[in-house]
Amino acid sequence: MSVDAVDLEDGLRQIEADGADLCHGRLLMMRTSGLILAQRCREQGPSTPSGPAIEGADGLIVGSPVYKGSYSGLFKHVIDFLAPEALAGKPVAIAATGGGARHALMVEHQLRPLFGFFTAHVAPTAVYAGEAEIQDGVVTDPGVAARVVAAATELAHLLDTAEAARRARTQPPTAAAL
Repeated sequence: MSVDAVDLEDGLRQIEADGADLCHGRLLMMRTSGLILAQRCREQGPSTPSGPAIEGADGLIVGSPVYKGSYSGLFKHVIDFLAPEALAGKPVAIAATGGGARHALMVEHQLRPLFGFFTAHVAPTAVYAGEAEIQDGVVTDPGVAARVVAAATELAHLLDTAEAARRARTQPPTAAAL
């Protein structure tokens, strides 16, 4: 099963339909099952995941299929090339797919600590789906679908906060703000 099956993009589209603007920066979706890095907004279309593209993104949607209780080796290989300081404070949503419920904690015990090491800002809601929750690449379980929307909403808030912090660092305060 591929992590492509749990696609936070659906959740992002839903919150954009509700009026959220997620196109103020680059949001990259890393899907290591096929080594695809999808870029939203400024640059559309898939590309090869490279360190500079990942490090330069305003936010990340990261997922991996569960392999022997952890993320895949291909995922780890890509992560090993990233500069830890480049991910500091970066908004990240995490997701995984696996064979069943026994792998559900992988997102909390493997992915969340990994991005904690990088001091990234990880969305509180993680998404995991097993084979029973996905049919033909579509999330069919209402609980998983709700988690997708929750994670996408949280990521949108993290992106807004990161953008406001970036602006505050780069723009001098106005007299009204003092």
